[in-house]
Amino acid sequence: MNFNFLKKNSLQNKDKKPKVENTFGSSVAGAIFIFMLITAVYLVVSDNAEIIPEIPISDLAKSVSAGEIKKILVEGDKLTITFQNDKIKISKKEVDASLSQTLFNYGVSSEALTKTEIEIKKESGFVFLLLNILPFLLPIIFILIFFWYLSRQVKGAGMQALSFGQSKARITDPNDKNNKVTFKDVAGCREAKEELKEIVDFLKSPKKFLDIGARIPKGVILTGAPGTGKTLLARAVAGEASVPFFHLSGSEFVEMFVGVGASRVRDLFKMAKKAAPAIIFVDEIDAIGRTRGGGFGGGNDEREQTLNQILVEMDGFEPNDKVIVMAATNRPDVLDPALIRPGRFDRKVLLDLPDRADREEILKIHAVKKPLAEDINLKLIAERTPGFSGADLHSLMNEGAILAARENRKKVFQFDLIRSIEKVMLGPERKSHLLSKKEKEITAYHEAGHALVASVLPHADPVHKVSIISRGNAGGYTLKLPLEERRLQSKKEFIDDIAMSLGGYVAEQMIFGDITTGPSSDLSAATNLARAMVTRFGMSDIIGPIALVGGGGRPQYGELIEKEYSEAVSTKVDAEVSRMIADGLKSARDVLTEHKKAFTAIANKLIEVETLEQEEYEKILTAHGITLKKKEIIVSTVA
Repeated sequence: MNFNFLKKNSLQNKDKKPKVENTFGSSVAGAIFIFMLITAVYLVVSDNAEIIPEIPISDLAKSVSAGEIKKILVEGDKLTITFQNDKIKISKKEVDASLSQTLFNYGVSSEALTKTEIEIKKESGFVFLLLNILPFLLPIIFILIFFWYLSRQVKGAGMQALSFGQSKARITDPNDKNNKVTFKDVAGCREAKEELKEIVDFLKSPKKFLDIGARIPKGVILTGAPGTGKTLLARAVAGEASVPFFHLSGSEFVEMFVGVGASRVRDLFKMAKKAAPAIIFVDEIDAIGRTRGGGFGGGNDEREQTLNQILVEMDGFEPNDKVIVMAATNRPDVLDPALIRPGRFDRKVLLDLPDRADREEILKIHAVKKPLAEDINLKLIAERTPGFSGADLHSLMNEGAILAARENRKKVFQFDLIRSIEKVMLGPERKSHLLSKKEKEITAYHEAGHALVASVLPHADPVHKVSIISRGNAGGYTLKLPLEERRLQSKKEFIDDIAMSLGGYVAEQMIFGDITTGPSSDLSAATNLARAMVTRFGMSDIIGPIALVGGGGRPQYGELIEKEYSEAVSTKVDAEVSRMIADGLKSARDVLTEHKKAFTAIANKLIEVETLEQEEYEKILTAHGITLKKKEIIVSTVA
């Protein structure tokens, strides 16, 4: 599988969906559960209460006469009787009559009565009332508490419904030193920072601009590949200017109810104007800022209404409002023209992938809080990571620290960062993915084919490392390292890249007389590159300098994908692509045939050690009379 690390022409989208929490439903369910639990506990306690038998007063008189009673406790008209065998029974007497008179009336003699202990306990009216009413009162209290709790939840849900149209922006206070970001925390992006320094100057001292009649841009849109630091730069502008920073994502405006997004936009701008000078930052603005008129939803489309409200709010700004709108997207091609016209987002700042010097500065920033060993060379790491974004470099430093901590070391060494480069590019080693002897041999010859073709062809880049250890989706990979970065690539370089991509395919065919699924992504990459040369770059002598496809923009919702050239031209394009692939196959086959001994030696060494670093690999080339060269990282992998 061939993976061109520097040739990323496509941009990736992330569709964000707002989460809806049913807090009211969960609260009602919780209240019902608590009520049922309390009721169950009460019933269990009530059922488990000991039932004391009750006897008539006549039986009590007989037991007193027989001397079977040890003690009688008198509590109003209630009698608690303790027998000689410690059994307890209860009885009732007349309220107004004394116990002695009652027993005497039932024929109990004075001698028998004196032998029985009688204790009279006078209970207060409150206790008596409580003991008699509590069993009936408790269930009523539980029901009242339940309905009170339920009514509170209903009120809270109603308040949430009323707050639907309020902005959900997160506000960063300028005095919050823990979350404050300045331009010192952003490495690289020199041109972008120069553009944004004017915004900072306006927010700090707008008078000098207004006095001379200058109007600061109302909106600044940051565009660039994912991970290049668009959000970080926006935070740095707010930190440098020491103004409130309102941050939210484009998807947070849109809800299931029509008009909520527009209401949130109004609320957001109202809050920002009260806090002015301030910055509003909308991340992933393409979620709501796509070109209107796609044919979905018509005039009542919630996304379009939200966009319309943003257009109105931005166009209604006055220069002294001192509120600046910043937005970020990696899809500027899909934005509505009315949004990016002068007077709204009238300043566009492009963030490129960092060059070697910028990568070194970014690595230094991410290395501040990490204990580095003495052998750390961040310049070398920067040289080996062309095409890495700021987010990739942050991940690289973090992975290096994780590797060191996993091995119980207190410092991060150069070896940790070298391993982290491959982990970020291709994924972790798949140690459980064990190849059979035959698969290992096929993979070794496949990667040897890639490496040797790249080393021999004059316009390909020199090989840095070859491995048949599985990483991510790759069964093996070949790294090629540049000494200098380039923004432009020539036709000759593309032709050699195609041949290099097909080196693994030719190698399997030559050695084993058969083809596996390993070169599938190599074939895809070679075909896409050849088609781009013909249809986009004008590198075909047959077709000529004609761009047959657009500038890389993707169709909008509701747009039909129309072919931009005739069937006759399409036939010529297919023929040219086939010819370029055939030429690449021939070049790769010629190289592997001419240097078959070196080819076999590289493959056998890979089978033996699994990984060849640059020094060891170049020794094999030198031993077989192949001249070394040096040029940018391209990665070839086998699936």
